[in-house]
Amino acid sequence: MASAHDRAVLQAIFNPTTPFGDSGPNRTEALDDDDRGFDTGLLEQVKALELQGVSAAEAGDLQGALQLFGQAIELLPRRASAYNNRAQALRLRGDTAGALEDLEKAIALSGGTGRTACQSLVQRGLLHRLMHQDAEARADFEKAAALGSEFARQQAVILNPYAALCNKMLSEVINKLRNPDQVI
Repeated sequence: MASAHDRAVLQAIFNPTTPFGDSGPNRTEALDDDDRGFDTGLLEQVKALELQGVSAAEAGDLQGALQLFGQAIELLPRRASAYNNRAQALRLRGDTAGALEDLEKAIALSGGTGRTACQSLVQRGLLHRLMHQDAEARADFEKAAALGSEFARQQAVILNPYAALCNKMLSEVINKLRNPDQVI
């Protein structure tokens, strides 16, 4: 019978992109946001506005998208999704500070759980990474990975200084085995 440590080592060998000790995504349930407590009619209106906003952003109409997301936020200011979507449009427009502010709000309103929290953490992690704030980026990616994001899991591993050191050492060992006469 394998111990928990043995299983973690095997996981690291067979799935090298997962952090050590992480058993990988065993989620069977899909991430959803908790939209209970919102008026059903308002919720449907807000979802429709968000879909229109996403379509506008995809068509390159960032100003229109921002207006639609703003309307959704006015109708249901305690719902996280519109803040997350507006953050994406703000980022595309080059307003990093505004995007970060909306992502903070989305994460806070979501309680750090659900699909919107996961997406917001990934977006914030990417913004931190662009700003060369790797420790903050890694923390966000680790939280999003815990919520089930495979992309975030890979980014967390890439930003892990211990993983980088181990990869470098392993590469040197393999190179030495392939070329025993070469000086490293």
